[in-house]
Amino acid sequence: MAKSKLFFIWLSVFCIIAFLLQIIIPGFTDFFVLDDRANNDEIWRFVTSIFLHGDIAHLFYNLFALVFFGIILEKKIGSNRFLLIFLVSGILANVFAINFYDSSLGASGAIYGIIGALTTILPFMLIFAFGLPMPLILASILWVSGDVLRTLGAFGPTNVGTLAHLAGIAVGLFMGWSYRKKKQ
Repeated sequence: MAKSKLFFIWLSVFCIIAFLLQIIIPGFTDFFVLDDRANNDEIWRFVTSIFLHGDIAHLFYNLFALVFFGIILEKKIGSNRFLLIFLVSGILANVFAINFYDSSLGASGAIYGIIGALTTILPFMLIFAFGLPMPLILASILWVSGDVLRTLGAFGPTNVGTLAHLAGIAVGLFMGWSYRKKKQ
């Protein structure tokens, strides 16, 4: 196991601080959210929007997943690789999302990247999801299936960035596969 610098905790703290600033400072969210301005020389938005959240429930769910999956992945592959997967998945999910959504925010693309990498590295790790114990690979298939169905409108209108989730998990799967291949 690689040594951990606890980046999953620091990323969580950064998301909490950003959320508090969103509440306290008028215009804070607008200055950092991902929207068309990212294509017009405001490229920081591809990164900063990862740390913003729409409401407390959005923040809570993302932090829960970041801590739960992040601690395992960071210990398994090391802090630098973990941070790389988080940032690359989040940024590429945003590069993809900007083509489909008027605006976007949240760490979901980055977290799905973490889940994708962990699924590739430890596919049969037992987790508790959907009220049942199951291997991570099955839970990941169910999460992806839910996002595909949501994208197709099966659950009615939604403001969830499902395409960003799918892009994030695809990046994470690839990065996890690359890590596994190097270890062999």
